[in-house]
Amino acid sequence: MLTYKKKALKFVSAEEAVSVIKSGDRVFIHGSAATPLNLLRALFKRHQELQNVELVSISTLGDLDFGKPEYKGSFYINSLFVSANTRGAVNNSQGEYVPVFMSEISRLFRENYLPLNVALIHVSPPDAHGFCSLGTSVDIARSATECAEKVIAQVNPNMPRVHGSGFIHISNIDAMVWTEDPLPEVDYSKSAGPDAEEIGRRVSELVEDGATLQLGIGTIPDQVLKNLHHHKDLGIHSEMFSDGVIPLVESGVINNKKKKLHHGKLITGFLIGTKKLYDFVNDNPIVNALDISYVNDASIIRQNPKATSINSAIEIDLTGQVCADSIGMYQYSGIGGQMDFIRGAALSEGGKPIIALPSTTNKGFSRIVANLKPGAGVVTTRGHIHWVVTEYGAVNLFGKNIEQRAAELIKLAHPNHREELEKAYYARFKKPFFGKM
Repeated sequence: MLTYKKKALKFVSAEEAVSVIKSGDRVFIHGSAATPLNLLRALFKRHQELQNVELVSISTLGDLDFGKPEYKGSFYINSLFVSANTRGAVNNSQGEYVPVFMSEISRLFRENYLPLNVALIHVSPPDAHGFCSLGTSVDIARSATECAEKVIAQVNPNMPRVHGSGFIHISNIDAMVWTEDPLPEVDYSKSAGPDAEEIGRRVSELVEDGATLQLGIGTIPDQVLKNLHHHKDLGIHSEMFSDGVIPLVESGVINNKKKKLHHGKLITGFLIGTKKLYDFVNDNPIVNALDISYVNDASIIRQNPKATSINSAIEIDLTGQVCADSIGMYQYSGIGGQMDFIRGAALSEGGKPIIALPSTTNKGFSRIVANLKPGAGVVTTRGHIHWVVTEYGAVNLFGKNIEQRAAELIKLAHPNHREELEKAYYARFKKPFFGKM
């Protein structure tokens, strides 16, 4: 039995907790490894009695399908970053996507662009002072809890207590539901192939000693980290990080000694990984999870030396436009923090913004294309692009004109697709491609 000031804390069932949600409400859902699955399951059971409940979130994890046909008219997912379990809903009439920089999402809540009626969150048990931790996802959850009319918390001893700005006092929670379920886990090291390994090696060669790293989601950042064991004095200021940082922290490669802000600390907005990661960050004073409006602020990012941003893409055209959130008009993910860190790294002294991607898709289609697919979203503009890396090489496009960019990017494409790209080059520039400028 948990107590606070010698009084037993009151916990209710998930069904009772979500009973306060009414038709027409806008409901925030805590994201990533902190997705409150028990609360959501209880809410979805009410689909026959609810209408037009808008669900707002960034990426969510867990075995839930937000786009079930029976939910139509009951729940509408207004996604701020699309994930596997919301993709179906967003790409049909049961949802939509809000294009927004991760750094600006908190403004949507604080400035009433998206006023919140209820926030569903997932927290650690309260400490002796009555504070629960938002755990693995402080990101936009801190602002959501401060702005929502009602806060409902799924309290779980498996949620790590993470230092930083993600604490909420039980006096600010309207209902608490106890659960002991394990957190969702993602292991990015298992799905790496030879191309990702080669890209990881090439990107690691661009990382300088003393750099401050931002790592996007996926296998490529993990592969980069595996190649950094001979580096020195690296730091982390990242939207998120995963298990790959742990060996480098333990070996002293990542020590955050060269950072100008948060010296000695790993700074993040959220965490996704395995139980090993969740155990590593639990009550670990060198890890600080902070509000994403601060973490992803380019004016903050640029203050650390050699800020090195490593992100991926779905495709890139020969002018340097990067699509990272959609496959044509099919919404796959979101803008996220890519542009926040691309710009922040570009402004950092010695900084390097890097887009790293395999030259082809799993089906063999080229990711380097003459033109983006119709309807594709441009996340990183050709005015912001710097380094591009594939398994075939690395090039810095900054300062290069359109023709020079096209020539360099063709050399990064898979050999099976270079002839087609060379034809596009000829059609655009009215001269044959000779492989160099």
